[in-house]
Amino acid sequence: MSDGKDAKEAPKEGAKPAEGAAPAKKGLPIKVIGIVAALMAVEAGAVFFVAKSTAPKAAAADEVKLDSAEKVDTEATEEIQLIEDKFQNLQTGRVWIWDTEIYLKVKQKNSEYVNKLMESKSAEIKEGVSLIFRRAQHSQLKEPGLETITRQLTAYVNDVMGKDPEGKERVEKVLIPKCRGFPAD
Repeated sequence: MSDGKDAKEAPKEGAKPAEGAAPAKKGLPIKVIGIVAALMAVEAGAVFFVAKSTAPKAAAADEVKLDSAEKVDTEATEEIQLIEDKFQNLQTGRVWIWDTEIYLKVKQKNSEYVNKLMESKSAEIKEGVSLIFRRAQHSQLKEPGLETITRQLTAYVNDVMGKDPEGKERVEKVLIPKCRGFPAD
């Protein structure tokens, strides 16, 4: 019988353990988990430090508003009426009357100078604009965008107004919002 006891005690190869016996548990690799967590924390800290030290410095909101407000004031443009009149043109053999408004687009820093010059040379400016309209071909006055007349007026006005101390033209653009022609007959 002793052989029977030994046979019961020694499990056979490939046989399952008895139901009452607990299976052998493998433990969690706590050391490995701890090392990985420590490495991830160090990496997160290094990424944060590098990102913080290389990022551009934030400017205060008040400084930005003041800088942009100053630029807007000096670089802002305004429209000054140059002339509103009716001009004759005889280039077609018929008398045409051109009802016209002309504005100048200038920077605010140049507006005072341009206004003074327009007051002191108003007759000269009116004569120059009148000559441009009298000499213009009828097709130039009928252009949809008035490109030719605008170019001629821009050249004339820049010649009269001159350049500012920075060497730039005082008049940025000539605007012709109204230019209506009709036969005088």
